Amino acid sequence: MELFRKTSLDCSKIITNNYSTSFSLGIRTLHKRFHAPIYAIYGFVRYADEIVDTFHDFDKAELLARFKAEAYKAIEERISLNPVLHSFQWVVNEYNIEHELIEAFLKSMEMDLKKVQYVEENYNQYIYGSAEVVGLMCLRVFTEGNAQQFEQLREAACRLGSAFQKVNFLRDIKDDYDERGRVYFPNTSFDRFTAELKKNIEADIKADFDAAYRGIVRLPEGARMGVYLAYIYYLALFEKIKQLPPQRVLQERVRVPDNQKFILLLQTYFRHSFNVL
Repeated sequence: MELFRKTSLDCSKIITNNYSTSFSLGIRTLHKRFHAPIYAIYGFVRYADEIVDTFHDFDKAELLARFKAEAYKAIEERISLNPVLHSFQWVVNEYNIEHELIEAFLKSMEMDLKKVQYVEENYNQYIYGSAEVVGLMCLRVFTEGNAQQFEQLREAACRLGSAFQKVNFLRDIKDDYDERGRVYFPNTSFDRFTAELKKNIEADIKADFDAAYRGIVRLPEGARMGVYLAYIYYLALFEKIKQLPPQRVLQERVRVPDNQKFILLLQTYFRHSFNVL
């Protein structure tokens, strides 16, 4: 069973490396004991996201329902022949991740199956389920059973997930509209994305980043550098988006080049080494 679990976790690692350079580098800078569980969480959420975002030639609702049923069965039985689900059930059971977090995540994935007109209420629900709960799952791993520490850092973990997701929405606004017919920001349409709307969205994201940072510096040492690295990657992306007029954001997908990511990695290493995050 140990070889099977290791092989399953290796599959989750491959998924993370193939889908996200930023998160892969961030995970590598965590303490080694956190690598496998965070890869397992990422593999699960990435595959669910892929179902609703890219499997256009298939019955996405049926695939997601099957994925959900098999995930809960794996958690209950502590085994799955699907390596992604076997990895995920291990981390859920090992770190006592609440089923409410999983349910909220899958509910947000179900929302992506429809063209939803977002207003404040369902927008906040979507952000919580698609991003904030992922931060809370990771926090369960980082705090390693310390319930008091988890509660102290809960809000910051949510705000970091929220900031990441909202930056993704800005970065992907063109693709989300063209390929999926989605505009996530409340009371915003693709043909009415003004400078004022953009500025209001950016102010909201900055508030999330500021609140998240106050929690990052209080994370356990083995988690701090990796989470901070992901934070500054997204902050760099956010700063690039802020410099662009709305029309540019609607026309192109903004990226942080790999050479800049490497510089940020070095800066993070030195800041962490001298305890000046």
